[in-house]
Amino acid sequence: MRSVPTDLRSMQDTSDCAMGPIGSPGTGRVHGVILARSELDSMPYNNHRMVLIINGEQRETQAETVRQLLEQLGLGNQSVAVELNRRVVPRSAHNCTSLVEGDILEMVSLVGGGGASRPTPVSGKESWRKCVSDQMTVETAVNNKLDVPLHLGKWALHSRLIVGTGKYTDPQTMQEALQASGADAVTVAVRRERLIDAKGRSLLDSLDTDRYTILPNTAGCFTAEDAVRVARLGREILDQLGNSGKDWVKLEVLGDKKTLLPDPQGTLEATVELVQDGFQVLCYTSDDPIMAVKIKQAGATSVMPAGSPIGSGQGVLNPNNIQIILELLKQDDPDYPVIVDAGVGTASDVTIAMELGADGVLLNTGIAHAPDPIRMAHAMRCAAEAGRLAHLSGRIPKKLYATASSPWAGLVGHIPGE
Repeated sequence: MRSVPTDLRSMQDTSDCAMGPIGSPGTGRVHGVILARSELDSMPYNNHRMVLIINGEQRETQAETVRQLLEQLGLGNQSVAVELNRRVVPRSAHNCTSLVEGDILEMVSLVGGGGASRPTPVSGKESWRKCVSDQMTVETAVNNKLDVPLHLGKWALHSRLIVGTGKYTDPQTMQEALQASGADAVTVAVRRERLIDAKGRSLLDSLDTDRYTILPNTAGCFTAEDAVRVARLGREILDQLGNSGKDWVKLEVLGDKKTLLPDPQGTLEATVELVQDGFQVLCYTSDDPIMAVKIKQAGATSVMPAGSPIGSGQGVLNPNNIQIILELLKQDDPDYPVIVDAGVGTASDVTIAMELGADGVLLNTGIAHAPDPIRMAHAMRCAAEAGRLAHLSGRIPKKLYATASSPWAGLVGHIPGE
């Protein structure tokens, strides 16, 4: 157990406590009693130790408020979302939200999804990294007026590739892969803050939150209730950062740990509740067309059918179902965004999804687990644009027999059979 500072009263108060999370505006909670801010400030310091449940573990503390507890844990200046007894406590209310024996708290931060990978080293990678960096000045199809931005609710993205931040071997590789991908938006997971053995840097230390719009996801949630809680905690963190991604969420409600396929009922329930709570929901689902229609009817900003199971690298296994989803969701609403999510293994998978008519592709493992993530990120970027432009251009009809591209007239020589 960590030692506790002897005088928590010395911690500075930087909160205006304009709105308390429990009770009426401008109040705090002390042992179940709602007190005015002036009463809370005048309370004598209590040397009594109490036991709280923090991130699933019992911890003893002398902290009297959420703010004091964060300072004690060394998290006072970090972007951490706090949930007290299943209610999110805004940062502005940390100092006037009191703690009592037995309170249950969750403290979460943003992380990249998935575990670390160990790609096979690729020769010449350093020179390639410089080459990719030089390529970043290449204009996108949108800038060249060959395409329009991807509109997802209130957001307009120039890149139709949304990439994840997990599974990279180190922060530098992640940074350079994100740059090479050309993505405007990146996904992050919400996880419990490491309170005791916090090795390594926070994801936020390696992510340019001014450059990228952060898309928090509910990865790892198996119930609608947990997904809603995680979405609200993610919103609190991004609100602290001032990032515009605070109002949207990539919703995942999984059925089991082995297949990582979505739970249809839980997904639909969470979509309804999050939409009512003001979120713009980008919803991960299977390639079931009927379920896709129900999710759109529930108010989802975008439906995101899986190309194949998460992290499987199998590409688009059922292009017919993806086409049916596109037809059903766009028949009376041609601009409704449909994004293929999960299962991408290489650049051709992205191109296939885009050629089918998908508005975008979301992926992580296909880049992060490639032996050369930087080169693959650039390939995925090119594939997304190539597939999109091919779809807009229109392919020629497929025919059983050949059609000559050069004229027959004026040939020198003999045509067999003529």
